[in-house]
Amino acid sequence: MPAATFPPGFLFGVAAASYQVEGAAAEGGRGPSIWDAFCAQPGRVHRGQDGSVACDQYHRYEEDAQLIADLGVSAYRLSVSWSRVLPTGEGEVNEEGVAYYDRLVDALLARGVEPWITLFHWDLPLALQHRGGWVNREVVGWFRGYTRVVADRLSDRVSNWFTLNEPACFVGLGHHTGMHAPGLRLPLAEVLRVQHHSNLAHGAAVDVLREHAKTPARVGAAPTGKACFPATDDPADAGAAARATFEVAEGKGMFFNHALSGDPMVLGRYPADLLTRFGDRMPAGFEDDLAAIQRPLDFYGINIYNGQPTRADASGRAVRQPASAGPPTTNIGWPIEPACIYWAAKQFHERYGLPMHITENGLASMDWVHADGVVHDPGRIDYTARHLWFLRKAVGEGVPVVGYFHWSVMDNFEWAEGYSKRFGLIYVDYETQERIPKDSYRWYREVVRSRGASLPDTLAPLR
Repeated sequence: MPAATFPPGFLFGVAAASYQVEGAAAEGGRGPSIWDAFCAQPGRVHRGQDGSVACDQYHRYEEDAQLIADLGVSAYRLSVSWSRVLPTGEGEVNEEGVAYYDRLVDALLARGVEPWITLFHWDLPLALQHRGGWVNREVVGWFRGYTRVVADRLSDRVSNWFTLNEPACFVGLGHHTGMHAPGLRLPLAEVLRVQHHSNLAHGAAVDVLREHAKTPARVGAAPTGKACFPATDDPADAGAAARATFEVAEGKGMFFNHALSGDPMVLGRYPADLLTRFGDRMPAGFEDDLAAIQRPLDFYGINIYNGQPTRADASGRAVRQPASAGPPTTNIGWPIEPACIYWAAKQFHERYGLPMHITENGLASMDWVHADGVVHDPGRIDYTARHLWFLRKAVGEGVPVVGYFHWSVMDNFEWAEGYSKRFGLIYVDYETQERIPKDSYRWYREVVRSRGASLPDTLAPLR
């Protein structure tokens, strides 16, 4: 049985991202981003939807700040829209855009909620994409300049920062499979260049925050990738799962791997199997950049929604098991495997040795307002309870996970899925922008209040 509660000081929060919730895409001097352009291309996004209005947080930030505060959480993880601050990606600052983030930060702080800022959550200014975007090494300098502006304007009140959100997605889905903006399917050498430039941009942003933040900056990143866990209690399977989590293999999911970002960021090197198999396609002279990527970090973020059971075969090789007919899946089609969060915490602690935050975890479910006027979402409650149970177990065993951000605070624009997938603790009526707290909102509030004491002592089998 895990510890009865999370320890004092454990941080509970909620998360969202600028393009997914802000709206006001053509207001306040904001420049277009690659997601505006991607959404305008027929067939790219569910039903041709876009984030031009989203949840209208740009106008409703006071209401949203109050809903977040009423949850009792300590923190709101938000992202800044690069093109709202710098409409063309560099040059003249859009003061109206900065003023919006001033108001949002102040609204949160006035209610006792600490803003944790993600500098880049996928919405690259379109003007920079026209100049090569992440393929162009100049992006490192562009990102450095953008980070300096945000630090100059917000770091007097903001102390906690994430440089990049999920490079696996904007690198892999954006430049390898073309499923996300900017919708490219590049040769592998070019995608590896994008990966390397993202790592360099991370290092540059860390340096800017260390040098120019007006309050002591605590800095990390928020990657995602596959998370493998042992299919049985056999220790050989545990070892195989840990290897498989970081193994680099060619294919559609090659870039969905923490090691491509985490290893250079924290360890100062790329994974050996990447270099063995694909070293000839890495950017020339990449070795000379590793010191600029490996900058001291205060924490490591893990975005995790599911995992894959893994066994060791007779030779000890890791073999990921196909999805069975047993475990249910979320509304986005992801298998529900709560033990993955326990094993991921252990694996990342062993590999990187940093304090960790679960920076995203949550469920897409089919939610609606029921006849009694309430949004009942028992699936989200069960999903989150199971994951927090396993996370509490890891923390109780001494694994240094120090925070958990639920994804998401409210339903929002879910990228290529449009508005078809709802992840929120708060239901959003996109026609009226009414916010309706779901059952899970009230449930999570009690989890936060009790530091997890309200979680079940034991879990029934998931089936």
